[in-house]
Amino acid sequence: MALRAPVRPGVLEAANADYVLETLDVAIRACRAGQAAGMVTAPLHKGVILDAGHAGFTGHTEYLRDACGVEEVVMMLATDAALHAERPGWSGSAALRVALATTHLPLREVADAITREGLARVLRILAADLTRWFGVASPHIAVCGLNPHAGEGGHLGREELEVIEPTLEALRGEGLTLDGPLPADTLFTPRHLAGVDAVLAMYHDQGLPVLKYAGFGRAANITLGLPLVRTSVDHGTALDLAGTGRADPGSLRVAVALAAQMAARGGGN
Repeated sequence: MALRAPVRPGVLEAANADYVLETLDVAIRACRAGQAAGMVTAPLHKGVILDAGHAGFTGHTEYLRDACGVEEVVMMLATDAALHAERPGWSGSAALRVALATTHLPLREVADAITREGLARVLRILAADLTRWFGVASPHIAVCGLNPHAGEGGHLGREELEVIEPTLEALRGEGLTLDGPLPADTLFTPRHLAGVDAVLAMYHDQGLPVLKYAGFGRAANITLGLPLVRTSVDHGTALDLAGTGRADPGSLRVAVALAAQMAARGGGN
């Protein structure tokens, strides 16, 4: 592979968009062929990929889903467990893990994207991969409501009553341990997080601001539901820092270490 245009730190170049996607394809093939134990991705600027003509591109997560031919993947961010040993309060000494029922969608599309079938798939993947990749024998998952106060008994929205609650009840019948739906504004407190292995938020900016406040720069992004290990950093491209020597590699270190741990625990690919 070769770059199509010269690279200048901090300057986007649409001509190199194909090169960026080709590097992903190479990493996917290496993982699936057993030549690599996992992949760690750097930040990617979605806008420049779209500007280059890749209509519909929404990010690494969805690209990997389609490339691997799986029906559903789950985006989860996790803080470095060592961070909480240094600064306890969020969930004891354990990592805070936040997964998403929907990922990169405009807010006005989120409610329609949350269905019983889709939510059930996400929760099954989350539970299974907490066991496979993180060694959690019986995952305990707390689930956010979509609306303020988890719908206030239907007065602030009916998604909890008509979609979320019936789905959780059905999955409890399959043996999953699920709390919720709980109001998101109080779920992320020590009392509710005690004993919880992961939180499922309904949309991107419901759960991730809390996680990033708890451990920005000391967290990693994980794609669950893939036949391979994939982690990434918890931040964007930071074009203003490129080439200055001031960028913080802390999240990249966490992502690399976590990928190695997952590969070892999951037995590789």
